[in-house]
Amino acid sequence: MAGVKALVALSFSGAIGLTFLMLGCALEDYGVYWPLFVLIFHAISPIPHFIAKRATYDSDATSSACRELAYFFTTGIVVSAFGFPVILARVAVIKWGACGLVLAGNAVIFLTIQGFFLVFGRGDDFSWEQW
Repeated sequence: MAGVKALVALSFSGAIGLTFLMLGCALEDYGVYWPLFVLIFHAISPIPHFIAKRATYDSDATSSACRELAYFFTTGIVVSAFGFPVILARVAVIKWGACGLVLAGNAVIFLTIQGFFLVFGRGDDFSWEQW
């Protein structure tokens, strides 16, 4: 039952993050949909972790080169997701208020993704692999 509560909480926080992102695009003062491209970064951010988890067979080691490379690529993707709206606002494609809403949405969505892996990535009987 605790896993179901965690899943509901994570889906609620993901919806809040997407609401911030959509507000940054769809409000009448902003009205530019370029910030929606950060959804690509949200979609590809867990991919290095999945690849490293499949490629790493030695689970007793505290660190491996494959896992560290996955952390590096994931960090690059997350930093790019936060930098993209700032660059768009700097070149006046979007307004700074929209940039703030997109950055708030990014923070909530990436914390939701991290929470998903913390809750369901433990390897116990209720893991993300059954979804």
